[in-house]
Amino acid sequence: MLYLDANATEPLRPEARTAMLAAADTLGNPSSVHAAGRAARRLLEDARENLATRYGARPADLVFTSGGTEANVLAVQALGAGRRIVIGATEHDAVRSAAPGATILPVDRDGVADLRELATLLANGPPTLVCLMWANNETGVIQPIAEATAICRHHGALLHVDAVQAAGRILVALGSIHSMAISSHKLGGPTGAGALLLAPDVPDITPLFTGGGQERGRRGGTHALPAIAGFAAAARISSDRGEDAQVWPGHDAERIRGIRDAIESAAIACGAEVCGGGAPRLPNTTCLALPGIRADAQVMSLDLDGICVSAGAACSSGKVAASHVLAAMGLGALAGQAIRISLPYNVTPDAVPVFATSYARMADRLRAALAPRAA
Repeated sequence: MLYLDANATEPLRPEARTAMLAAADTLGNPSSVHAAGRAARRLLEDARENLATRYGARPADLVFTSGGTEANVLAVQALGAGRRIVIGATEHDAVRSAAPGATILPVDRDGVADLRELATLLANGPPTLVCLMWANNETGVIQPIAEATAICRHHGALLHVDAVQAAGRILVALGSIHSMAISSHKLGGPTGAGALLLAPDVPDITPLFTGGGQERGRRGGTHALPAIAGFAAAARISSDRGEDAQVWPGHDAERIRGIRDAIESAAIACGAEVCGGGAPRLPNTTCLALPGIRADAQVMSLDLDGICVSAGAACSSGKVAASHVLAAMGLGALAGQAIRISLPYNVTPDAVPVFATSYARMADRLRAALAPRAA
């Protein structure tokens, strides 16, 4: 099996597995005051400090959640209360569903948000929450977050950034952003853990649900300590880098990008088009549209060859539908004819010939199947 669906979930990093097992052997609830509870609390707070430091927040301003979806929904519902909400046209469904009736910020053909339109929307407008994802889960397109942050701050708007796909793949930090969501399993940690990072000047947030007062009253429920420990370990490994701010895990950005580019070249030779190829992108991600061939047929054909890819987001109960992301980019019919290739941290150059052979065979087979109908 060739696994090329890291944006759905990264393979579990060995360091995360080790940290999870150690935490699972830690007896005690972090909310208990006895010795076992205090030991668990130290593990929890060490993870909090690790993550907060790496992503530019104060430990007290990091709220542990069950994952990126909960972190996004918590931010939208808490910070959007009483405010107009503006969301990018290519946002993840977690944000879209949490903000029904939101004003949509358009994107260009490469999927980059129209910041001039953002400034116009915010000028002399009501109090506003803006939601913009740092890097798109389907295309890998990176948004101009620094510029968007400056615009929002200038107009007194709050900015929430979904950094779930970006964290661990490019340098991300809270900086002047008001809130930012990250997720463990996109970093090579376990599922079941995520975090919402808050700026010091963000208003107090109302929890989605209450419980025993955990997370300073912002998120109830007993902490999933093994998942959180694995989360912190994965973040440490995935963000260790040199002075180059765009280096991917293990100083590996160029190697990963080289494999991605070789895969793109092989697909282009078969008639594929790269969606969002004119914009800055994550080094591990490409969205390939094969005109006239349905995305679900491509995914199934490659799966029969032992190659795991996806079409759109992997958060829709296994369904494959036309991508709202590609539709927002104005790609028309291609929105239902594109697959996503997202390379895991442990991919090797051997993936290129395997994928190229299978992709060419898939394209020929599916085109041949359509030929009689066309005749």
